[in-house]
Amino acid sequence: MIEVLLVEDQTLVRTGFRMVVDSQPDMRVVGEAGDGVTGVAEALRVAPDVVVMDVRMPQLDGIEATRRILAAADPPKVLVLTTYDLDDYAMAAVRAGASGFLLKDAPAEDFLSAVRHVHAGDAVLAASTTRRLLDRLAPPINLAAQRLVATLTERETAVLRVMASGMSNAEIATALSVGDGTVKTHVRHILTKLGVRDRVQAVILAHEAGLRQPGAR
Repeated sequence: MIEVLLVEDQTLVRTGFRMVVDSQPDMRVVGEAGDGVTGVAEALRVAPDVVVMDVRMPQLDGIEATRRILAAADPPKVLVLTTYDLDDYAMAAVRAGASGFLLKDAPAEDFLSAVRHVHAGDAVLAASTTRRLLDRLAPPINLAAQRLVATLTERETAVLRVMASGMSNAEIATALSVGDGTVKTHVRHILTKLGVRDRVQAVILAHEAGLRQPGAR
């Protein structure tokens, strides 16, 4: 059972998310918060598996709330909700450690899929809209990131490059003509060598290293 904490300042929106989550046999809402301060406190109190975090909220925004939640021992995964006009906030939240971000007007099935993927340790970066967000927010080349990427083998670098395009393990396996198990092994080695906690952080670092240029597929 995936236990979900909803942190969203709009009551009607939060109620909608609760109805969607609680309608699923494999997940349930274990707490709600209408601002970042309460969200941090609730995350510590109920210890959810996944926190669904709005970006703009009173008292404490979603970026700082995400940073505080993930600073705790054995933290939950954080899925950030955003809109196109809040791209910079969303990327900042991901850099703070969130496991991905999703457009607030996404269909219910996409929202549920995102929660499940985040809970499983995957990245919520596969949607074409999210790839465009990464393209638009690709930062200047970071030399430290380049040095880290240089520690990867040629095959690991190829996997990271494809992963940075938002592909799932199955899609990477098809693109590189290898098995799913091989991809999982490469991804695990990549995360270890780069010193990052999950795929999202690896993708961000790949962009910082200039491994995938904006617009590349």
